[in-house]
Amino acid sequence: MIASVHGLVAAVGPDGAVIEVGGVGLAVSCAPATLARLRVGEPARLATSLVVREDSLTLYGFPDDDERALFELLQTATGVGPKVAQAVLAVLVPREVRRAIATADYTTLMKVPGIGRKGAERLVLDLRDRIGSIDAGSSAVGSLGGTVSAVSPWRDQVGHALSGLGFTGSEAQAALDVVATGLHEAPETPDIAVLLRQAIQLLGRA
Repeated sequence: MIASVHGLVAAVGPDGAVIEVGGVGLAVSCAPATLARLRVGEPARLATSLVVREDSLTLYGFPDDDERALFELLQTATGVGPKVAQAVLAVLVPREVRRAIATADYTTLMKVPGIGRKGAERLVLDLRDRIGSIDAGSSAVGSLGGTVSAVSPWRDQVGHALSGLGFTGSEAQAALDVVATGLHEAPETPDIAVLLRQAIQLLGRA
């Protein structure tokens, strides 16, 4: 298992980054909040989890070991794969995930795209006794050099990510305004990765 990668950031995209380690560029899939902290040409360390499938090897990256451990624990629940586990951590910080599961807060869990009522109930049933302390990781500082919060306003997350991709502040603001006009969900709950892709597509056409 590849537990972590440490090297220069070679590229940042809407779904992941490329980290150069020993002359090899490793593609790492990351949540938007993590991508927003990465800067091309600067060093970064990511805790990682390698997911092996018959037809693919996918490396997932996280700001710290606590988030990686929770990512792996979430996948032990019935019906939860790496994509859903990553979506959970893109919407909720680890402390909120633990609290929601420990207290059977289905409403919070259902904020995650792809998790309905039955999925939320299954997470609670499968993980409630193994989720650990609600306060675990509550003040964790990511190895990217600061606290990574996945529940900051969606405009902040997408804006930071666009900045990391090289767009100017005015360009990012213009794209965010257009994306916001088509947003029908509450500001706290949208799929950040989808919004980021929409913003990039708008800027690519500009």
